[in-house]
Amino acid sequence: MTDKKLKVGILFGGKSAEHEVSLQSAKNVAEAIDRDKYDVALIGINKSGDWLLPDQSRFLLNAADPKLIQLNSENPESVALVPQSGGELSNLSGGGVHSSIDVVFPILHGPFGEDGTVQGLLKLAGVPFVGSGVVGSAAGMDKDVMKRLLRDAGIPIARSVTFRHGDVLDFEAISAEIGLPMFVKPANMGSSVGVHKVSGRDTFDEAVQDAFAYDTKILIEEFVDGRELECAVLGNLQPEASVVGEIKPSHDFYSYEAKYIDEHGAGLEIPADIPDTVSDRIRELAVRTFQALECEGLGRVDCFLKSDGEIIVNEINTMPGFTQISMYPRLWEASGISYTDLISRLIELGLERFDREQKLKTSV
Repeated sequence: MTDKKLKVGILFGGKSAEHEVSLQSAKNVAEAIDRDKYDVALIGINKSGDWLLPDQSRFLLNAADPKLIQLNSENPESVALVPQSGGELSNLSGGGVHSSIDVVFPILHGPFGEDGTVQGLLKLAGVPFVGSGVVGSAAGMDKDVMKRLLRDAGIPIARSVTFRHGDVLDFEAISAEIGLPMFVKPANMGSSVGVHKVSGRDTFDEAVQDAFAYDTKILIEEFVDGRELECAVLGNLQPEASVVGEIKPSHDFYSYEAKYIDEHGAGLEIPADIPDTVSDRIRELAVRTFQALECEGLGRVDCFLKSDGEIIVNEINTMPGFTQISMYPRLWEASGISYTDLISRLIELGLERFDREQKLKTSV
């Protein structure tokens, strides 16, 4: 047994429209992590994809304003994590090795971070990391693929149709199949970026154009009239579900602004005011969804509860937000796990998965 602290690399930012959300999440994780257990290296990824070691004492600018928050890029060191490095950060600015990371917390949201890309790099580098691996991350990010897997697992989902860049979209045919209103959304994006609620022909084309601005594949999904409920999942091979919480948006739907900009954008009720039988059913569906998509570590499963009692799984978020108003840490806090203990548990789960995979044979 050693008293040496583990070095945790908090990887944040990224080439994604959710870059600013990641900055907020990283700020909270860095403030809440147990400094008696862990040393921290804050590694920011700018919107060009460069990995930087910013001023560790002031790694964010305008940190208190979600509209203006940004990575501090003043005189940062440029670093890289390369295959077979075992967690050593190569210093691209001056050469050599800058430092070594024991485990990475990739608090990245959206493409180039939550979709399996970074997870694959971390596996090649041979460094443990928090959260799902390549398959779970990719499946959870791509709403089209996710729905196909959930449908195959017998998990109830909303009706949707998928289109790719270059397809001809017939509003009349789509609305006849899906109904109105409908939601138009990029297949690979989170935080409600590029998502539009469409009630008629007049806003359809603009919604489609905006969704395609974020991805080459989009979903058009039926509107589900129901209460928005969320459940957090924690674990690897034997995941557990938190209490269920309810989102009560003050906006037309739970948009990006409602989630991260407007502090009054939504009310959060934890635990949700629902019967125990409904709560148990949602918690069961959350774990089944997590397992069907090959997720690990953490995930937040979002559902709709219709007035007739039917539960529809909307999606999973494999690296949910860790901002001050984010549901994932708050759900676990209501379930008896503090923010600091939750971060420690997530790191332990990443190390546990890494140790298990290291024991696998690589030759016959």
